[in-house]
Amino acid sequence: MNVSEPSATADAHPAVPPAGESGGRAAALRASDADRDRVADRLREALAEGRITPDEHAERIDALYRAKTYADLEPLVADLPAPGEPAPEPRVNLTKDAALPAPRRESASIVAVFGGADRRGRWLVEPTTTVLAVFGGVDLDFRTAVLSQRTVTLNVTCLFGGVSVKVPPGVRVENAISAVFGGVSVPEEDVLSPDAPVIRFTGAAIFGGVDIERE
Repeated sequence: MNVSEPSATADAHPAVPPAGESGGRAAALRASDADRDRVADRLREALAEGRITPDEHAERIDALYRAKTYADLEPLVADLPAPGEPAPEPRVNLTKDAALPAPRRESASIVAVFGGADRRGRWLVEPTTTVLAVFGGVDLDFRTAVLSQRTVTLNVTCLFGGVSVKVPPGVRVENAISAVFGGVSVPEEDVLSPDAPVIRFTGAAIFGGVDIERE
């Protein structure tokens, strides 16, 4: 992706309230178009450095151009290093995460007909994955998988077969699978933040079963 470099003006004049204003007064002041442009430059730089995802960048840009005051602008860059300053040393050890390989891409369809199929390890979960188990079994392990977006959907058709799923703690499971002479087992919900990733299950289990466990 080609990302424009932040301008020198953006580095020299970060979007902050004018000097001399008290905190409450400053936060309530109206932001200018130039202020919004400086914040946009910081967001583009953060995207280029991998500090925020493309989805997060799009959300913040939408909020940016709806912002009216400095108080509206500040949350958009509160978790980013100040322009021209090195980022603080993290308190956690990132060596293991940094060494992880990129997730492998897999087909968005998983089929087991009179046989078996599985997905495990560090695989990339597409926004929508179709799972078909007919007189067969499918094993899905999400514990080290990488979701391509915050909410992914698995459309499951289980006919005289079985689908076994393992999800890690901290992931919300939403079940909309219809069971006809079959069954669906869903784990109890964790205590989750509103921004927790979501795996949504849809489809049908006919003379078959879907077993979802949290491990």
